[in-house]
Amino acid sequence: MTAMRRFLASGWLSTYAFLYVVFLYLPVIFLPIFSVNSAATPKFPLSGFTLKWYEDLPRTPALLDAAWNSLVVGVSASILSTVLGILAARSITRYRYPGRRAINGLIMAPLVLPEIIVAISMLLVILQLGLSLSLFTIVLGHVLICIPYSMTVLTAGFEGFDRSLEEASADLGESAFGTFRRVTLPMVAPAIISSLLVCFTISLDEFIIAFFLTGTEATLPIYIWGQLRFASKLPGVLALGTLLLAASFLLMTIAEILRRRAARRTQNEGGLHA
Repeated sequence: MTAMRRFLASGWLSTYAFLYVVFLYLPVIFLPIFSVNSAATPKFPLSGFTLKWYEDLPRTPALLDAAWNSLVVGVSASILSTVLGILAARSITRYRYPGRRAINGLIMAPLVLPEIIVAISMLLVILQLGLSLSLFTIVLGHVLICIPYSMTVLTAGFEGFDRSLEEASADLGESAFGTFRRVTLPMVAPAIISSLLVCFTISLDEFIIAFFLTGTEATLPIYIWGQLRFASKLPGVLALGTLLLAASFLLMTIAEILRRRAARRTQNEGGLHA
């Protein structure tokens, strides 16, 4: 009877997981399907196969400008978020001090707060400071959103780190900064690269923060939002969305592989030298 219950429970769980994945990703599958449809209207049956929507993307100056802006914002936000994430993750995993849990909770707060509330709050602060809306203000907003994700990845990399390696380096006469640069950073390098990729992907796809903090220079999500007002632009938007979907999936897959490699490397090498 117990075995039967376990079998039924596992069967229901598998069915639920399958239905959940179908519900979540089935609409996404239609995106690449309609992006190669020769008709401008996304509907079944398909009129024919064509790649002309993809071929037209490099010939759109506004799209190229938006792609460049997204690249600048994404690289800047990922680097700043990762640097701040390294410092925060190192502090939380290495030291014990009053208010550590509260500080960690505040850093992670953007994960649970509605993005529109965060965006409006940042807009008010930026306007009060007298800053003009530009790519710089978008970078600031994306850094705020990306730091919790960077912290999550980097904390996993720092938690299994063997402190005896740093102690051995200090005993050999290396300075604290030299130990951090020569011993600690190489050990958590996969986690750092993973953090960069995750933050870049989030910045590349983020819309709400960019919508409130953008000036005259649009990023790719803002460009897509503007194109949706015109029915004739929809096929190009579907093609661009497919490319962004593929790029996001590829970057997140690489980031997850590096994160797991960092966890195994830290545990194995740390345990070897313990």
